[in-house]
Amino acid sequence: MNIQALQIVLDSNSVPGASVPVDLLKVARSIIQKQRNRNGKGQMLSNAKLRLVLDGECCLDRLYGGYFSDWACGGQWNRMIQFLEVFIQASKAAGLELAVFFNGSQESLRRAEWIQNQLSARQKVNNVLKHIATKGTPPPKIWWIPPACLRTSLRMALRHLNVTVISSTDDHHQEVIAFCRESSYHGLIADDAEYAVFDPPRYFSSEQLKLTYKGSLDTKEYLTSELLKGLNLQPERLCILAALLGNHILTESDLADFYKKINPNPNKINVDQSIRAIANFVKDLPSIELDDVAQQVFGSPTDPKCSIFKQSVQYYVNGTKDGFLHYKPIKPTKDEVQNDQIQSTTSDVPSTTEDETTNMSTSRFASETAESEQESLNVYKEATANAKAAPQIVIEPPASGVQGSADDANNSRTEEEQSNGHSTVNGTHNLLISSSSSSSSSSATSPSHINVEQIKETDKSTTIPITVPEVMRTASERHQKGLMSPYIYQILANGEIKLPVLLEDENNKEFSSIHVIYRPVRQMVYAILFNLHHRLYLATKSKEKGETDKIEVSDVIVKEWVWSKSNPFQTPELVKAEQIGWGVPTIQRLWFGTGIDDKRRRLRGFLTCMRSDTPLMLNTAYVPQHLLVMACVLRYIMTFSDKTKILRRQELDAFIVQAFSPELMNAQYLQDLQISLVTTRGVQLASLFMAGVETALLANDACGAPIPWLMCCPWLYFDGKLFHHTLARATVAKNLLDLCGGNIDRDLKVERMRKAILEGVNVVFARPLPPITQGIRIAPPQAIPPAGCPITPDGLMRSRGGAVVGAPQRSLMRRPIPSRGGQLEIAGVVVGSWGPNFGQPGRIPQPLQGGPQRRIPPQVTSIGGPKYNLRPLNTLGVRPNVSMTRGNGRTQAPSRGGKKTQMKEYVCKS
Repeated sequence: MNIQALQIVLDSNSVPGASVPVDLLKVARSIIQKQRNRNGKGQMLSNAKLRLVLDGECCLDRLYGGYFSDWACGGQWNRMIQFLEVFIQASKAAGLELAVFFNGSQESLRRAEWIQNQLSARQKVNNVLKHIATKGTPPPKIWWIPPACLRTSLRMALRHLNVTVISSTDDHHQEVIAFCRESSYHGLIADDAEYAVFDPPRYFSSEQLKLTYKGSLDTKEYLTSELLKGLNLQPERLCILAALLGNHILTESDLADFYKKINPNPNKINVDQSIRAIANFVKDLPSIELDDVAQQVFGSPTDPKCSIFKQSVQYYVNGTKDGFLHYKPIKPTKDEVQNDQIQSTTSDVPSTTEDETTNMSTSRFASETAESEQESLNVYKEATANAKAAPQIVIEPPASGVQGSADDANNSRTEEEQSNGHSTVNGTHNLLISSSSSSSSSSATSPSHINVEQIKETDKSTTIPITVPEVMRTASERHQKGLMSPYIYQILANGEIKLPVLLEDENNKEFSSIHVIYRPVRQMVYAILFNLHHRLYLATKSKEKGETDKIEVSDVIVKEWVWSKSNPFQTPELVKAEQIGWGVPTIQRLWFGTGIDDKRRRLRGFLTCMRSDTPLMLNTAYVPQHLLVMACVLRYIMTFSDKTKILRRQELDAFIVQAFSPELMNAQYLQDLQISLVTTRGVQLASLFMAGVETALLANDACGAPIPWLMCCPWLYFDGKLFHHTLARATVAKNLLDLCGGNIDRDLKVERMRKAILEGVNVVFARPLPPITQGIRIAPPQAIPPAGCPITPDGLMRSRGGAVVGAPQRSLMRRPIPSRGGQLEIAGVVVGSWGPNFGQPGRIPQPLQGGPQRRIPPQVTSIGGPKYNLRPLNTLGVRPNVSMTRGNGRTQAPSRGGKKTQMKEYVCKS
């Protein structure tokens, strides 16, 4: 039993009327119409909108655009951005305003829940890779997991589309509901039973969200009042029911004895019956005093679980409308702010002057000037100038779901009045939302604060240096507004991060785990964030001066929760910060310094972290500005280790070629593109690259964002589907020009970028592909069209040999040897013949595929020809007596002398 069982009941329709179909766009239009009728002038007010909070963690697949079959290929980011544009445009046109929340909090109390989810994802990864290895096709949607860098890509895409993006800092669920109530939003879209217990103004399903061709946004609305009626429960007892179902505070194991008392035979009843049994227990309670309830549940008031039970109930009370009013965030007083400023001035090195700090928003970096944003916007428009929109995209629900018709009774529900003081997102040039929109991010004063110290004591203790308030304030604001990697704030505040499971093979022997590969980058990021170089510099200076008070510089240790076969999330990995290698300025200087040297050091710091501090890397003739992140990631992969080589030459070319492909921005082409073969190595390389992009963005934020965020968007340089298509072509292309479709200009660009990536590197590629593909016998990609060629549906316009009629095949692959045997003719004369290649029974012979033990080489039966009276042996080893024929089939006439030229026969038997 778990609190999420309540969500199962809501979705199963076991309680009549608890969920009803609605059209959110129709609801939004009805609100606008009512506002017009109230005004009586037919004019729409600016605040007459349906405003909803969307929990992004509950609908990552929905925001990605649905269960694309190519999600395992590394992410189809241009299709995602195209879908989001259609989704947001349709919402705004109907008067629907969204604020999207992402989970950026550490949530130590929910660590066990997070670990369980990651282990479940690990099992899905194993199933996906096994499916791809055996069938060579994309995996089914039941094994869907978020592609690497999905959350980061969504934050950037929504920011680009001027959608309010917020990241939680302490308790995700409490902050979402607090923001919804504090900002007077009409409701929220999620798929979590805890929100149902909080009883928001309106609660819609994110799992059933579907944008249709007819212009409707269909979903379900959950009615908590109907749920309570179906359970015959009073509203004030819902929090007690939720606590008894079990959550991250009061776990199921704590309630095991209580469940046995309620349900003696738990295996014989379903989820609905179990919840009704607990609901009946709560309904029959004579008193709802928590002490009395705890005594009835655990049998003794002195049981230590009683206090945990009260904390669990209070957690849900804090999210309700009445409980929320008693739990407001504690804002610092003026005296505390002044004390913080005094402490910041007593730090090692002052960051900037007072005039600089007063003229700059606390949530902005010094690098984020209007001029730099305009320049990056111009480059972005130039890079996406050839973008072609995809046709209308429909998000299909995972099961047969909601019809488009909305319930008029629900549409006519009373809406709360809008708040005129609501802040909106600014335009593209000023993409920072006002701080008031995130003021509730820490308002969730939940009981989780009570046990934080206890959790820290149970963990292996590590110490991190104290960060000055100025940096923490900026990090907190940027974190809340979704303007930088959430790892930055987690590192500075807690010295701890959680790294999710990625799509990689745990038994991969070709290269290390992806998180281990990028650990050196994170180690240098830790050193930058905690001013390791400056602290060591001060210690050295004090030692030279002979001061008695020695400054001891302890190691900076950050805890990383990462999965490995030897440590499957049992304990965190203790990772030591490593110096960057040169006199990097303090974090205050990197973030707030406005000088020319500060700008140069910010960029140098980022390039050093990515091992890309070379002259050609900053030459836009070799590396265009919007491809700098990609080039740095590829260079880091190439220089990761002298012993372990990861990329092969054709794989590096495939990454670069697809980035320069004109079809990268053609969503229509990418949607119709069919991948003939999906390989496990290609899938893992795509995950490796996208994880590198996320790590590069972490380093970029730590150094003060020297690369504008618009130049970091993944859809500018990568598409997983196009990468796999290009990789398949790279294995059969004769040269780079052939891979570029014969385009000399594109070939030159690729060669230049490859030269910049490999500058100063002792280039040693990984071992090439083995000549024989292991595993299943999959037909080779004989008709892979180059980028830009029209896509022919599979099975249409194919010749007898299986090749697409009219598709350009020349120079893509050598003509295969006929498996049925054949003869070699020269000038019409047969000079050699060979027998058939007997493949595996029941399968089409494929001499280029399959394992060596399954392949029988061609049987050579003769060398020579009829001209020399060389006849092939039959199956009995006897040379048949046949008439000699010419190449044209006519019988050869004997010579005039009646003599025949005899030659010694050479017969080769296999």
